[in-house]
Amino acid sequence: MEKERFELEYLLKTSIKVLDNMLSTPSGLSEWFADDVNINDDVYTFLWDGGEEEARLLAKKANTKVKFRWIEDEEDDSEAYFELRYEVDPMTKAVILSITDFAEPDELDESSRFWDQQIGELKRILGA
Repeated sequence: MEKERFELEYLLKTSIKVLDNMLSTPSGLSEWFADDVNINDDVYTFLWDGGEEEARLLAKKANTKVKFRWIEDEEDDSEAYFELRYEVDPMTKAVILSITDFAEPDELDESSRFWDQQIGELKRILGA
C-alpha cells in the first residue's frame, strides 16, 4: 500500500538554536522523541519501550531542517521520509515547526496523534 504524505505545523516559543539541538542531536532527540537514540555514521537508532527503529539521516541544515528515512521504507523502495523544518515567524517571532511525514491511509490519524504527543512532550521540556 502506498503511503500518503501529510504535514503538521506547530508554534513553539523557543529559540532556533535550542530547537536545532533538540531536533538534530541524539541527546536532544532522546529527551522528547524516543527513550534513547544512538548514531552510527548516518544511521540513527531510535529506542522505545523495548522496540527500536532505524532511520538514515538524509539532510541536515543547521537551524533550518533535519530529514530522515526509516530503513524499513528504504528497503521497501518507498519514497517516504520524515522531515522537521523550522523557522522564525517574522511577525510573531515564534518558531514554526513544520513536520512532513508519510503514513498508510488507514494510519494517518494515528500518525498525526503520535506527532501531537511527541511535540507536546517537546513543548513541555522546552517550557514552550
